[in-house]
Amino acid sequence: MSPGSSAHRMPGRPLGVGLIGAGPVTQAIHLPTLATLGDRLRVTHVMDVDPDVAASVAARAATETGAGSGPRRGVRHSTTAAELLADDAVDVVAICSPHAFHAEQIAAAVAAGKRGILCEKPLATTRDEAERIAKVTSDSGVPVVVGAMQAYDPAWNAVRREWGDLPERAHLIRSRVYLPGNEEFVALATDPAPAAPPPAGGPGSDADMLRAGILGLATHVVPQLRHFLPGPVRVVSARFLSPFGYRLVLTADDEHGAARTAELTALVPGVWEPDWTFEAWAPGTRLRVAYPPSYVLAGSATATLTDASGSSRDWQFPVNGYQAEWLHLADIVDGRAEPLIGMPTAIADMVYALELADGATALLEDPS
Repeated sequence: MSPGSSAHRMPGRPLGVGLIGAGPVTQAIHLPTLATLGDRLRVTHVMDVDPDVAASVAARAATETGAGSGPRRGVRHSTTAAELLADDAVDVVAICSPHAFHAEQIAAAVAAGKRGILCEKPLATTRDEAERIAKVTSDSGVPVVVGAMQAYDPAWNAVRREWGDLPERAHLIRSRVYLPGNEEFVALATDPAPAAPPPAGGPGSDADMLRAGILGLATHVVPQLRHFLPGPVRVVSARFLSPFGYRLVLTADDEHGAARTAELTALVPGVWEPDWTFEAWAPGTRLRVAYPPSYVLAGSATATLTDASGSSRDWQFPVNGYQAEWLHLADIVDGRAEPLIGMPTAIADMVYALELADGATALLEDPS
């Protein structure tokens, strides 16, 4: 057993969660989500490179109450991932650090004997990182859930079971993301811990910003998109939308040579009200999935299937995608479930996103 191993967890005890990175997403999404799941998961350690943020978020986690678990006590805090991974009270790890550290920290969590990992998207930023993660997790068997919460949304997974051959027949797919800035959602969801300002620096080129938008936002869409356009796809139009966003048009041919088209649009910050929608059209069938804002515990998406007669069926559930992905990780670790999205699929999703980013930036830099 490795020094940080948590294999001696007492039966019936909630899984101890270690949070690597305590920034706005951790504070506004993961802490409130975990507070609703206290009978299964309990924050035991918070790490952030800013010691004041680490201490503040740990204190907040210690006073929050999870469902059925009573007040949380004894939440440790530290400023290095190594300290957190050496903590026996940490069973599973949430990697909420900057993207460049994901591969290294997944490998370290596996080496420390942790039983499960939730890694925020993007899982990796290069193919080499993705391949490293694939090897480490394959060799160890440690489950990794990627924080593409919409792929775990109960309404999305319910409609998947009912849509029949829609992915094979669909000829138009559209994703629309229109959101206020993250800071507005964070302020609504929590009182964020004061943090040092980010390093000074101006925005990158349009191509750099376009890549950031695809790896930061379109990665949420890829697990859905690949059901309908599994690849290879061609990026036929790419545009960076200021201040932060993209407009992409993709095409792919089906097995009969017929063209399929996907339109992906995102703009942040927009203004109220937010809109995050995924749609697909096929002869006689339309799919529409409307997701609530990520920072609000407002239940699942609303998924609707409509046929040519106008008759429709709807799915909506009280649990949202973040709650579902955390519960799914707990179920895998406790032996109650097999991974909904295996690592080979997660890696394929990541490579698909990287190829979209490569194709889009190449087109932007050389439109000819």
